[in-house]
Amino acid sequence: MTQPPPPQQPPNDPFRKEQPQDAPPPAGAFGPPPPPLPAAPPAPPAYGQQPYAQPPFGAQQQPQYGQAPGPQYPYGYPQGYPQPPAAQPFPQAAGRGKLDSPVVWIITAAVVVIALVIGGGILYTASDDGGGDRNTTADGRKGVGADGGQDKGGSGLGEPGQEKVPANTSAKAAFQLAAPKVAKKNVDSVRGSWLTDRTYAKAGVGKIVGYDPATGKKTWTLPLPGQTCGGTQDVTKDALAAVVSEDAARPADGSHRTCSRITLFDVNTGKKVWTKSVGSGTKAIPFEELSFSGDTLAVGGGLRGGAALDVRTGKVLWQPMTGSCEDVGYAGGAQLVTVRTCGDYGHERYEAQLLDPKTGRPKWTYQLAADVESAKVLSTDPVVIGVGRGDNAAGTVSGILSMDQSGRLVTEIPVDDEKYDFDCEVGRVDGCQKIVVGNGRVYLATRQHDGGGDIGTTNEIVSYDLRSGKPTGDRADGGGFGIFPVRMDGGNVLAYKDDPYGKGARIVSIDPRSMKQTTLLRTPTTESVMRALSSMVVGRTGSEVRYSNGRLFLGKSLISAPYAKDVKDYTAIAFVAGG
Repeated sequence: MTQPPPPQQPPNDPFRKEQPQDAPPPAGAFGPPPPPLPAAPPAPPAYGQQPYAQPPFGAQQQPQYGQAPGPQYPYGYPQGYPQPPAAQPFPQAAGRGKLDSPVVWIITAAVVVIALVIGGGILYTASDDGGGDRNTTADGRKGVGADGGQDKGGSGLGEPGQEKVPANTSAKAAFQLAAPKVAKKNVDSVRGSWLTDRTYAKAGVGKIVGYDPATGKKTWTLPLPGQTCGGTQDVTKDALAAVVSEDAARPADGSHRTCSRITLFDVNTGKKVWTKSVGSGTKAIPFEELSFSGDTLAVGGGLRGGAALDVRTGKVLWQPMTGSCEDVGYAGGAQLVTVRTCGDYGHERYEAQLLDPKTGRPKWTYQLAADVESAKVLSTDPVVIGVGRGDNAAGTVSGILSMDQSGRLVTEIPVDDEKYDFDCEVGRVDGCQKIVVGNGRVYLATRQHDGGGDIGTTNEIVSYDLRSGKPTGDRADGGGFGIFPVRMDGGNVLAYKDDPYGKGARIVSIDPRSMKQTTLLRTPTTESVMRALSSMVVGRTGSEVRYSNGRLFLGKSLISAPYAKDVKDYTAIAFVAGG
């Protein structure tokens, strides 16, 4: 299908001069107009290729933490046209590489042992090999759990959703946050964003800033000792969130500092509740992931250590014991799940545990198959684990394990990486996008393909039953858009839709029974907005999608110097329905 030629002149948008991040930006401003686009883009590529020099859904791959991102192409940059030069490689910071690296595994495991021995940390008293009920057989794929377990994987289609359809789903570009200046070859972290009814909070470089979600007016600033490394994905009922940051500002060369300062803060007011490090003296443990489970904040740092803190006081409740197994990370929510690695180098095996958040004691332990090389927690209630095998195991999922409440494997769903499109962050247990669990099902996005006719490229959301492991027949079509699930809203699936050819982006609610899509928000389709959307790497590693009550916020976690002087970069953009 041949696409219509793009306009030769910028549309009559109110392109106003953008404001710095610390100033309230004007509504709908996305910087000066870009240069004219080529006369006509080529025909859409064949199945498996993207129409422009960017990943699916109109966004490029965001780099891993500690790696320089590639160039950000303007919206509509077709294949075959001259492209900007790639960003220069950024030296990997020590201790933040791929967890599967032999050197990192050996060194960090030794550091954790030394730190905990010297620091005299609080250790839970479960036995070294896990304790609790051990549900496994020799190959790790099946097991017999304790009596009384009840599988929630096949129950019902959930409660009604809370998100209502706005009176006017057409949204205005409410505001944008301009990215601060970044030195060449450096990559700065702005990881973390949180949303309440009153405040949208976004991490900046060495700080968190609160904004009025409707206007973008700055309401508070919380200084941090250094750049952010990770944050809770959720906000408590009391509007509390937590972030881990580096312990000091980075030097001019961009070298990373230790990610050891944990800060709990009030999202509505910006008030710091407490801040602390875990360890002894200069031996503070570095962390990357934080997750709430009840009144417990669990923090994980790969093989470098973990801890659980009381949300109210910051008191350390427990730390994992040293021994033949190490906690890799934690995922919270209704329950607390950890992924562990056990055994000597070259003979490691992964296992999953359901923990008591207050004590750290395992309620059950499930040993994964010997060929599993990475594990991600996709859901904690029911417990659903994504496992990776093969050369690219750390950033992908090749199988989905559905567990019952006793820790017994219900079924394993094979996942073809060439068929499904998801993104799991290397080195993090709770870091997969475009896979959500609800209604006793797991919902996945397929890869883009030729939709036939006038549709062009498209994809779908499909699901598998967590009890039988079989496809359910559910199918939500992109209809010419790229589509992927963002989160559950009761029993409904909230999904993000995007089209790189100029139809804008949408948030839709999918009914689990009929798979009918109801539009909740539609972004403007002006060229300035499309360029901004294209730069936000939506759905890729490190991207942040927050939607509530007719308000959509898209954020980045990493920023670098733009490849050209006239390219505008943002840390976040906001849309409000009713425009």
